[in-house]
Amino acid sequence: MIPYAQARERVVGSCPPLPPERVALAQGLGRVLAEAVVAADNVPPFANTAMDGYAVRADDVAGATPEHPARLRVVGTLAAGSAPSQAVGAGQALRIMTGAPFPSGADAIAIVELTESDGDDVLVKAPALPGDHIRHPGEDLPVGVEVFGAGEHLGPGHLGVLASAGLSEVLVGGRPRVGVLSTGDELVASGPLRPGQIRDSNRASLVALLVRDGFEAVDLGIVRDEETAIRAALEDGAERCDALLTSGGVSMGDFDYVKKVLDEIGDMSWMQVAIRPAKPLAFGLVGSTPVFGLPGNPVSSTISYELFARPALRRMSGHREGHWERPRIVGIVDEDFRRRLDGRVNYSRVRARFADDGRCHVRSTGGQGSHQLRAMAMANALAIVDDGPGLRAGDECPVILLN
Repeated sequence: MIPYAQARERVVGSCPPLPPERVALAQGLGRVLAEAVVAADNVPPFANTAMDGYAVRADDVAGATPEHPARLRVVGTLAAGSAPSQAVGAGQALRIMTGAPFPSGADAIAIVELTESDGDDVLVKAPALPGDHIRHPGEDLPVGVEVFGAGEHLGPGHLGVLASAGLSEVLVGGRPRVGVLSTGDELVASGPLRPGQIRDSNRASLVALLVRDGFEAVDLGIVRDEETAIRAALEDGAERCDALLTSGGVSMGDFDYVKKVLDEIGDMSWMQVAIRPAKPLAFGLVGSTPVFGLPGNPVSSTISYELFARPALRRMSGHREGHWERPRIVGIVDEDFRRRLDGRVNYSRVRARFADDGRCHVRSTGGQGSHQLRAMAMANALAIVDDGPGLRAGDECPVILLN
């Protein structure tokens, strides 16, 4: 067996970033910036008001109170999207709406809630300090500042900022197109089962995992245990996709055409990793296309995806090092986690919650067999339990947060 870190390095190190591509800003959600973005203009581009009210001179309202308001002559109204046509003089006020350009002559905003209209005048009932409720040019983004650096993962807020900076397109890392292939005469997609048959859950899980994580999933279906068909499916998938995920046929001693074909058309490593579940792992290249041979047991397949395929695909997407894996924190187990000494690190399926003590607490989600997919589905974290007798309630352990 080889340590997890060694297997991970071999896998992730063989999956370099894809070439970047330029996409419309609206298509940038979930993508990774491939270049730094620098503000070409100030945001906001001009001084404007943050509140509805009146543009005034602070000196004219310095002593204003509800009992003795300052009376100012209203010389016009300025809405957002309009340009000021006149300056504000002494004893004057300009009615102004949120977002409207701030007029010359004034230096403060008297908010509408503290004013009262009186014919052609306005009564201001409180002082307004210079600069009150005024947004200055470049206050959000000064011209020339780096808005976001290369490697930034774009969320909705990022797209809003980039739109405010005038971008309609962004250069982003490539989005891996990942094929998912199931093989085996025992597999059926749905419907009644004949003796010896099982329903294919791995393909459904892996396609969903890829979509959730922002990759483009290609369902390559189920291929029967026939060498010519498997070769055709693998070669077609390697040609059409940036990476391939297969499940099953990677254990020591398995007689499987997937192994035979991959050894013939690719440069593969067949590994036994010192972890439980997901001990068997195949990885290699068919041409330049990475192929992840995941275990056939459904929980093992999911764990193997999380520990090996997902970090590699995130690197291919342009994510920075340090952002390939999920977050890890220290948690407290609320029950005993028993295990036996076997030279492997356990990744136990758990439910994590933050308790009143501010710490993350975890409990098992149920059966930990590699075939018990429901416990995997119920888990929002993985507790890492080192080789040995296990943990007692109250012990600490590393926890991988899955969502």
